Amino acid sequence: QVQLVESGGGLVQAGGSLRLSCAASGRTLSRTVMGWYRQAPGNKREFVAAISWSAGSTYYADSVKGRFTISRDNAKNTLYLQMNSLKPEDTAVYYCATDLINYGSGQNWQAPLGSWGQGTQVTVSS
Repeated sequence: QVQLVESGGGLVQAGGSLRLSCAASGRTLSRTVMGWYRQAPGNKREFVAAISWSAGSTYYADSVKGRFTISRDNAKNTLYLQMNSLKPEDTAVYYCATDLINYGSGQNWQAPLGSWGQGTQVTVSS
């Protein structure tokens, strides 16, 4: 059983930056696709970004492409999300997940059998 703990969330003004981290324990994650999701109040959880186990391939939702960067350090069993040029609409709870599966398109990633963290709140003020 893997445990995921997100950190790095907070309150930031529009245009600012935050870096989220997701530390994993209980299992080596070097062979799994990992990713980030977010859920705003009243909305469904949505895909944000995914990264292959080798970090050779990355995938992003159109809404964050060019502003967010996903990365991972397999030696540290840690996943990251660098978020730049933040907008109020980026406000949400951000979750990391393991074992993402692609369902036919670059943005249709799901983790039906993956592990999830507890989430970290990101609030962007206008």
